[in-house]
Amino acid sequence: MDQRTRAAFERLLTIAHSDTGQARRVADFILAWWNPYSLGRFDITDVFTLDRAIAQDMATVFSHMANLSNAEHPVEYRAEIEKLIAFWRPDVWEQSKATA
Repeated sequence: MDQRTRAAFERLLTIAHSDTGQARRVADFILAWWNPYSLGRFDITDVFTLDRAIAQDMATVFSHMANLSNAEHPVEYRAEIEKLIAFWRPDVWEQSKATA
């Protein structure tokens, strides 16, 4: 992940961990990248409800993903993403702990 993408992703993580009205939509975007099958709920039309800067950060991250040859996930942010899962998808989080 280049520095521009990393900065955009980190801003998105900060928002997703907050209690703003846009936090859920940002968390949905991040979690859909992390695991679309059990965590994905990102509605692309949510982009229209976001501040422009947030939508641009999402576009930066999405552009990064689109340029990859193989699937890549932000594993270096695993701990922060797990916190998002615990908060935004508590049912999935509890299930993952029960089966671990």
